[in-house]
This record gives sequence, C-alpha cells and structure tokens, in this order.
Amino acid sequence: MYVSNELYNCFRVGKKNHYILGMKTVEMKLASYFAAFACLFLCCSSGTVADLDLDEQALLQFSATVPHGRKLNWSPATPVCTSWVGINCTKDGSRVIALHLPGVGLHGQIPANTLGKLDALMVLSLRSNRLSGNLPSDVLSLPTLRYVYLQLNNFSGDIPSSLPPSLDFLDLSFNSLTGNIPTAIQNLTNLTGLNLHNNSLTGPIPNFSLPRLRLLNLSYNHLNGSVPSSFQKFPASSFVGNHICGPPLNQCLTISPSPSPSPTNFPPPTVPENPRRDSHKKLSIGAIIAIGVTGSALVFFLLLILVLSCLKKKRNQGGALTSKVKGGRSEKPKEDFGSEVQEAEKNKLVFFEGCSYNFDLEDLLRASAEVLGKGSYGMTYKAILEEGITVVVKRLKEVAAGKREFEQQMGIVGRLGQHPNLVPLRAYYYSKDEKLMVYDFIAAGSFSSLLHAENMGVLFQAGIRG
Repeated sequence: MYVSNELYNCFRVGKKNHYILGMKTVEMKLASYFAAFACLFLCCSSGTVADLDLDEQALLQFSATVPHGRKLNWSPATPVCTSWVGINCTKDGSRVIALHLPGVGLHGQIPANTLGKLDALMVLSLRSNRLSGNLPSDVLSLPTLRYVYLQLNNFSGDIPSSLPPSLDFLDLSFNSLTGNIPTAIQNLTNLTGLNLHNNSLTGPIPNFSLPRLRLLNLSYNHLNGSVPSSFQKFPASSFVGNHICGPPLNQCLTISPSPSPSPTNFPPPTVPENPRRDSHKKLSIGAIIAIGVTGSALVFFLLLILVLSCLKKKRNQGGALTSKVKGGRSEKPKEDFGSEVQEAEKNKLVFFEGCSYNFDLEDLLRASAEVLGKGSYGMTYKAILEEGITVVVKRLKEVAAGKREFEQQMGIVGRLGQHPNLVPLRAYYYSKDEKLMVYDFIAAGSFSSLLHAENMGVLFQAGIRG
C-alpha cells in the first residue's frame, strides 16, 4: 500500500513523543513510591526514639522519687541500654524490657506513673530491698510482664487482681501481704512458679487449674481449710505454717453431729452427792499430797546435810594423815616432782623480775615430767606445760633452811643468773617439805655431757702435752 513520505514522518514523530511521555510517567511513579517509603521509615524511626525516650523519663522519675542506698549511674547524658545499671533493652535498643535492682537499698513506696509506663517491660526484679506500701497495680498489670521478683520487701495490702495473662513467674514471698489469694490467678495459664510464703494471707486456697505450674509455696501464712485437689501433688512443705489440712498434710478431722436424744432414751437423772462430803474428800487428798511433798523435801535435805558432813570429816582425816606421813619422812620417793607439795601451799611460785612466764604451781604439777639427772642435792626434771612451755625444775632434798634464809639464797642465785654464761633462775617455790627451783630449758645438752665429750678429752690431752 502506498504511503506518502509526509504521512510516514508524522507517524514516526508521534510514536516518539508517546514513548517519551510514557517514560516520564514511570519516573513520576517511582519518585512517588520512594517518597512514601522514606516518609514511612522516618515515621517508624522517630516513633522508636520517642518510645525509648518515654522509658528513660519513667526510669529517671522513679530514681528521683524513690530513695536508694547505692547510687545509680542513671543519667540523661549516657545511653540507657548500654550504660545504665540494671537495665536491659531489646536487641535493636529500642525499648527497655528488663529492670534488675536487687539489694540496692530502695525504700519507700513505688509511685504511680513511673515504672507503670514501661509498657514493653518483661522482667521486674526489685527483691531484697525495703520497699513498702501497696503493690504497684499499674506495674503488675503491664501486658508484656512475664517475671516478677518482689520478695524480701515490706509490701502490704492485697495482691492485685489485674495480673497479666502472660505472667510466667510470680514471687511475692517475705512481705506483709494480707487478704485472700486472688481468684484472677486462675487466668494465668502460663504460670510455672508461685511463691507467696511468709506473708499474712488469709482465707481458703482456691482450687486453681494451672497446667504448667511446677513450683508452689504458700507456707507460713494464715490460710485455712483444706488443700485443693489440684495442689495435692506438691510437697507438704508448700503448705506448712497454716491452718489447713488434707493431703499431703494430715487428714482433716470430720466431726459427725451427735443424734438428738429421744424422749424415750433420756438417761436417768443423777442424784448429786453431798457437796460437803466432796469438798471434805478433795481437801483430804490435797492435804495428803502437801504432807507427802513436805516430808520428801525434809528427808532430802537431811540426807544432803549428812553426806556433806561425812565428806568434810573424811577430807579432814585425809589431810591430817598426809601431814603426819610427810612429817615423819616415811613416804617413798617418786619421779613426779610435785607429789609431795602440800595442798595448802600451792600456787605460791615466786618469779624473778624480768621473767616472762605466766603459770602457777598447779600448771607445773600437771605438766609431763622427764628425769634429766640426779645430783647430791636432788633430782632435775624437764617439764612441758600445757601451753608448750618447757622448763627445768630442780627438786631440792635435804636442804635444812628456813623460809627467810631460803629466799635470801635464791636471791643470790638469781643475781648470779644474770651472767651471760649461766642459765638464769626464773622462779622458786618454798614449803616446809618441798623446795623447787625453775630454770630455762637449754636444748644443747647438760654441762656434764660437755665436760666428758670426746673433743674435750682431746683438747685436755693436747693441753697436757703442751
């Protein structure tokens, strides 16, 4: 078909203009889509920042109104999710989901409209503080709340009934809560642990059906009635300290009503006895009991006095016999250096000035003794006291000296002991039949062993030859 050149050129120009117009339409649509997406992104990000700012303001208001012992490092100048102690946020850092402040000295009430504004909170732990007042109902009704730890505080009043159905664990133990256990707990189908022990809750235990409950403790309250059948699978320790019965506790006592007596079965009337005879009989029994008690006490005291007098007489006889035997020198020698010390003169050790020992004669007599040697004036013992102190005790024999003369001689020996080459005398003891001298223990051996040593003999021979 023949088409003129003019008509063909017009058709080509029109097609080109239509193509350009279509491209502009597509570009305009893409620009509008991009603008809408950017607007949506900005709206979402601004909403996230606004939510975190609200959480920050709620926490700062709580910290400012509730006194606390330990200073919290909560400051508007630092980021909430990465710097504030006890705070956990979501992974993207957009909301606060956990608050952990155990044992930081919080005291007083939790004000409304503070923690209750944390509408993304999942974990609340304020245990082991001194918080008081009613439980914060706005906090315990947060729909996202799952774990609540408010034990070991001073909360009082009733347990709120507006608990969220998402709650997984609730611990309100060791407070002063009163009232009944709320029936709204029946709606907590996700609950796995319930601790309400050591409070002042009253009333019966509701028969809840909580299929996921694994931990239950209602002990030490003022609950009454019987244990519901749904809770009988828990141990008895979950219910002790209340006025309840039934498994797993003791069985409840059922009191059956007594039948009313019929007119034909009335018991015969009892004739009262003479009241004067009863009173006389009771008086006689009381008098007999009183006489018996008095007589027993009197016999007991008489026997006690008799035993004490016999012991005293026996002791006096033994003391006289001991003094006679010691006076006649008829006793046999023993290795215990304190066997002959008179009882009446014990605890009279005389210590020299500068001595650091602190023991008495009884301690010396109780010490374990070991014989070191025997000389012309008596025996020498090594004594180890209970405190671990080791001393040498010289027990003098056949020394006829009065007390004053003996003390003078001991003074001379004590002054001689100040020489650096002599063992000092630390203490002495004097009695009529016993005289002791106490020295330091030198572990290097005796003077006799040093004199008779082999090297001394060689030196002595060398001296003779020279």
